[in-house]
Amino acid sequence: MTINLGAKANNTDVIRSPYDGAVVGHMPIADAHDVEHSILRAQAAFQIMRNMPRFVRADILLRAADLIEARRDEFVKTIAAEAGKPLYDAKGEVSRGVFNLRNAAAEARRSHGEEVPLDSDAGVFEYQTTDSSGRPAALSELQQEKLAGMRRRVGIARRFPIGLVLAISPFNFPLNLVLHKIAPAIAVGNAVVLKPAPQTPLTSLLLQQVFRDAGLPEGALEVSHCSIPLAESMVRDPRFAMVTFTGSAKVGWHIKSIAGQKKVALELGGNGAVIVAEDSDLDLAATRCVRGGVVFGGQYCIGVQRILVHESVRDKFEEKLLAKVRACRVGDPMQEGIDVGPVIDEKSAIRIQSWTDEAVAEGARLLAGGPRVGAVVQPTVLTDTRSGMKVEDEEIFGPVLTLNSYRTFDEALQRANDSRYGLQGGLFTKDLQRAFLALETWDVGGLMVNDVPIFRIDNMPFGGWKESGTGREGTRYAMDEMSEIKLLVINYS
Repeated sequence: MTINLGAKANNTDVIRSPYDGAVVGHMPIADAHDVEHSILRAQAAFQIMRNMPRFVRADILLRAADLIEARRDEFVKTIAAEAGKPLYDAKGEVSRGVFNLRNAAAEARRSHGEEVPLDSDAGVFEYQTTDSSGRPAALSELQQEKLAGMRRRVGIARRFPIGLVLAISPFNFPLNLVLHKIAPAIAVGNAVVLKPAPQTPLTSLLLQQVFRDAGLPEGALEVSHCSIPLAESMVRDPRFAMVTFTGSAKVGWHIKSIAGQKKVALELGGNGAVIVAEDSDLDLAATRCVRGGVVFGGQYCIGVQRILVHESVRDKFEEKLLAKVRACRVGDPMQEGIDVGPVIDEKSAIRIQSWTDEAVAEGARLLAGGPRVGAVVQPTVLTDTRSGMKVEDEEIFGPVLTLNSYRTFDEALQRANDSRYGLQGGLFTKDLQRAFLALETWDVGGLMVNDVPIFRIDNMPFGGWKESGTGREGTRYAMDEMSEIKLLVINYS
């Protein structure tokens, strides 16, 4: 499959499959003139978007969802080809994207302000109230009938779109993580300039076509496949009201440092931990830990990386875990039934292999895994890892799991929380007291009990603590990030 969406051959990037290097398509490269043109078009479109009735924005989002459903196979194959994502996971991403759009449409219709009560305290009411001559009110001298007839105020807080949003998206979810930015922005009436990941821009072009066909005003979604310096120039550009970025912590915090006064939302990395208590369902825990560790080659910011299992069930759990790891089907992501395809490029595979080799050289033991083949990394399990090793401290972004024992639950919580990241965590237990203790103690944006960190439904509030980011995604929560409140106070009698 080769995708060419009207690109000029002398000013394009060739997008290749990370699995075998086959040409997937060609992507137009934006230069400085193109970037400026995109910004100007988005500015003009915002003047339309900001005044659109809710139902118009909602209907556009619904039509876009329907169009993606109609072109489902095309989106699935494009995602699988350019990202190297197994077909099963590409299909799941498209389903999530469709839900994301439909949920944004629903939120667009019911998005509203609220009344702010201004008469809840007698002392403040008396202080702020005068008659037409300027004489202060003396509430103690008034009968209830007169008090009921006094002038009073009503406060109405309404949300308004903020303007131009710069969305910078990652390669691992080239449809759904893009929609986590675009759908709420459209729902509240903003315009977006999208800078897609350089490895996976073709899905963004398909999405732009879909929105155009759905009736989105020209310029309300601009796609700019540009260089890093040009992307940084947009981050600095005061014409943007907000930057929303998903990617590595290093890049995300750099973006925040150069963004100036605009709003910044960062959804960054993690090294997700899972605690398996002695009372848990070990079959469920092992199944979900393997799924959470190898899905899309482990290239998942909320993927499972560190597993801590109670020493009393360590042997049983390890046996189940290794059996499921070894049962994973590894190979061509374009074939049905494959669990693990390539990582995004061979450079990443070399880095992942080097971190594993380094951990073994420092005393870790290899329980499962083998040498990489090109960009394909075998599902890997390490044990006897410790703080200070890259596989423990950093985000490996590959299909590598570490497995270690603990003696007390407090010890497990301390080790799970001993990370500069705090995106999501998992806990397998039947003890609700432990669940609530973990929620209070473990600094993560989301805690999944009897599941692993990869669980995410797209209307959930999603984001991290510590170096894992700032702000929240999830439709309604992202809409709040992408809008600002104006307060109206009316003094009436």
